[in-house]
Amino acid sequence: MQISRTASRVTAAVAVAGATVLAVSVPAFAHVSVQPEGTAAKGGYATVDFKVPNERDNASTTKIEVNLPAEHPLASVMPQPVPGWSVKVTKSKLDKPLTMHGEKIGEAVTKVTWTADGKGIQPGYFQKFPLSLGALPEDTDQLVFKAIQTYSNKEVVRWIEVPQEGQDEPENPAPTLALSAATDDHHGTAAAAEGDAKGGDKDDAHQEAAADSDGGTDTTARVLGIVGIVIGVAGVAYGVLAGRRRTA
Repeated sequence: MQISRTASRVTAAVAVAGATVLAVSVPAFAHVSVQPEGTAAKGGYATVDFKVPNERDNASTTKIEVNLPAEHPLASVMPQPVPGWSVKVTKSKLDKPLTMHGEKIGEAVTKVTWTADGKGIQPGYFQKFPLSLGALPEDTDQLVFKAIQTYSNKEVVRWIEVPQEGQDEPENPAPTLALSAATDDHHGTAAAAEGDAKGGDKDDAHQEAAADSDGGTDTTARVLGIVGIVIGVAGVAYGVLAGRRRTA
């Protein structure tokens, strides 16, 4: 009877272990996503990163195409160079011209395509593709970018399904950028850069003050050191004289 119970426990343990191994071995599939570097405020400018993972173990990603939302055209779209990739920016005419800094703009970037010059994104790796965007719209809480991922074996994955609030995430969700509340400064990145420059000036001033302070501290330390040596020598001399007097 005891042997039977022990065998049952061993069988149950093996079953649990097997289920655990299966659960761990099931891959967690990622998808193309977009995140801002910092904040993406309505009416401002932002740098965003499109994160592209390679979900295949037998092919590399050689091309990624990002389509910008036609319902919210962006007047300024600038890609950052990515080593090992060439980039193509496609512009299209707008049905309704945009006004930016008092000037009317009749066309806007509608698509950005990165193509690998070499092996591309290898299995087990991902790559970020940065874009500078602006001015971000003020009449929506998010921007949806439809992306198309191409593999070296000619497989194409379309990340174009728009997530719906209150529903499960679709199988191939489109990259979605959440927009934060508008700020007083609508220049975003430019203002941040200027702030960094001013901060740098302040930092330089603090460093100079610290250097002056360090210089003063060093001088004081040297003077105290010399005084200490003098006092030490005087003490030794006094000791020698006192010894001689006792001997005499």
